[in-house]
Amino acid sequence: MILWLNPFSGISGDMLLGALLDLGAPLDGVRAAVARTGLDGWELRAERVTRGGIGATRAVVEVTDTATERHAAELLDRVADVPVAARAVREIAEVEAGIHGIDPARVHLHEIGGLDTVVDTVGVAAALELLGVAEVHCGALTLGSGTVRTRHGVLPVPAPATAALLARAGAPVVGAGEGETVTPTGAALLLAAGARFGPLPAMALQGVGYGAGGRDPAGRANVLQALLGATAGQDERMLLLETNVDDVTGEVLGHLVGRLLDAGAADAWLSPIVMKKGRPAHTVHVLVTPERAAACERVVLAETGSLGLRRTHVDRAALPRHTTTVDVEGHPIRLKHGPWGAKPEHDDVVAAAAALDLPLRDVAGRALDIGRLAAHISDEFR
Repeated sequence: MILWLNPFSGISGDMLLGALLDLGAPLDGVRAAVARTGLDGWELRAERVTRGGIGATRAVVEVTDTATERHAAELLDRVADVPVAARAVREIAEVEAGIHGIDPARVHLHEIGGLDTVVDTVGVAAALELLGVAEVHCGALTLGSGTVRTRHGVLPVPAPATAALLARAGAPVVGAGEGETVTPTGAALLLAAGARFGPLPAMALQGVGYGAGGRDPAGRANVLQALLGATAGQDERMLLLETNVDDVTGEVLGHLVGRLLDAGAADAWLSPIVMKKGRPAHTVHVLVTPERAAACERVVLAETGSLGLRRTHVDRAALPRHTTTVDVEGHPIRLKHGPWGAKPEHDDVVAAAAALDLPLRDVAGRALDIGRLAAHISDEFR
């Protein structure tokens, strides 16, 4: 599925989450994803509101912990198993560290350091997966003007972190109105989701959703419009990054693959090779969209110490896909559906099998059977 966002009034984490819920992402599934982080003392609900005459969904997050400042490392611990959310927090931490001239590991996150940020980022990541979103596209972002009061005092709008994140993403922007319209969390989620910026892509439109902001200003509907559509399959322009290394340990290479996937790579893998003088070595391969290539290059060069890498433009044929969630004796298991079948999410099967003390193949089989039954019932009532 393709998601196109029209941020004519800006974007924030809760606006994006609200738009995805309005498109039909199941609230219970999103809550379950947040619960799997182990976070306590939170509540997420969806409210129907009106903004500028448009009916929209507002995602309301309430937490009992009211702290708004935390080390980035603490938030990363919470979202480590949710790639999109982890990338969003990591991007915020890196730009904040650059702004303040400190190590990202030591950076304190202000204003966005609350646990509600965890709910927003994990909720958006889960909603994208539950809707089967394979591509995120976004129009030009409307930036406000003026100033905003923060822990560091009065700052210009867009806030420095927001501006740095949008620059990383190469996002097109336009100016309109006053006040903060794009938040750091909203910008970071676009970057983490690998959003491509430009006009509405060709697709078969299947849904329209609106996510509401907290304010209802006069003269402009404070909503994020989201369009969801399908494609019968298309070629995607990708980059293949490669480098040969003969002095990197297996432990580092294994860590590198995980870091690349967290950084937005579509795929990453290693091939054993023999280099000059018969030395055993490896080729690091990274398949990535042009928008995320720079971030992945930084990871490869930093982790391996390589002095360079190769770039090759390739086309990838991408078939339509979507994700559903089934329940196996109280344990949610995601099913990834393609044109010719479905496959249970391995990590979900492992967790359920361990909890139920059953073999992996039995749990996977049950999940597929439940998915087939649900599809059959849906067809019967369509």
